[in-house]
Amino acid sequence: MLRSVKAQDYMCEKLVTFTPETDLFDAINQLIEYGITGAPVIDRSGKLVGLLSEADCLRAILTLTYHEEEMGGVVGDYMVEEVHTVNYDADIIMVAEEFINNGRRRLPVVKGDKVIGQISRRDILRAVETFAQDG
Repeated sequence: MLRSVKAQDYMCEKLVTFTPETDLFDAINQLIEYGITGAPVIDRSGKLVGLLSEADCLRAILTLTYHEEEMGGVVGDYMVEEVHTVNYDADIIMVAEEFINNGRRRLPVVKGDKVIGQISRRDILRAVETFAQDG
């Protein structure tokens, strides 16, 4: 029965996103302000081009400190370009398996090559809880 529940049914649609041109320290401030650990990086057309995480930001800061540079650069310099995603119509069981098998906390939800949301492990638990209450 849970296979009929889709990622789009429980994904978060209001996302913090960055572009490759976003200033690194502006991105860090947004991660802190919104209490999130990472965000998708999209181009002007909304196509997913990467992901910036807290770990990427820490790596950037350590690199800048090591080279004694004061400029932070831009998100595109430090983001990860290879991003695991799930399709909007993926069933919740498949998404849960992706979390378990790859140790991810959240995944961008895509329709074609456009980011339309994000789903987290907590969203999966919420789907299971809803299903259990209805059953």
